[in-house]
Amino acid sequence: MKFITALLLTALLGFAAPLYFAWWSFAITSLVVALAIHQKPLRAFIAGFLGVFLLWALHAMFLDNANDHLLSGKVALILPLNGSYGLLIFITAFLGGLVSAFAALTGSFARGGIKH
Repeated sequence: MKFITALLLTALLGFAAPLYFAWWSFAITSLVVALAIHQKPLRAFIAGFLGVFLLWALHAMFLDNANDHLLSGKVALILPLNGSYGLLIFITAFLGGLVSAFAALTGSFARGGIKH
């Protein structure tokens, strides 16, 4: 139950915080969620990753479909992705998820410390 709560809070705050603060504020919210909801480090890492990965992937797909893949197709041509806008969305979501995961891992370690 804590895992689902952490995942949903990470996604919700990861969406809301950048509306009012800098784009990278989702990492701070992931850290705060991991501090508030105590979990083992691996679970915190996975919850942080999945929360932002799913959020960014769905949000990017929604925005990308709205403009018929124009911008993402052009960016995918500039990058070595052979024009694959789907791969561009995946890479974007993966990087956001990774940043969030490491922030959540940091929060988990800061709350519980490293126990031997």
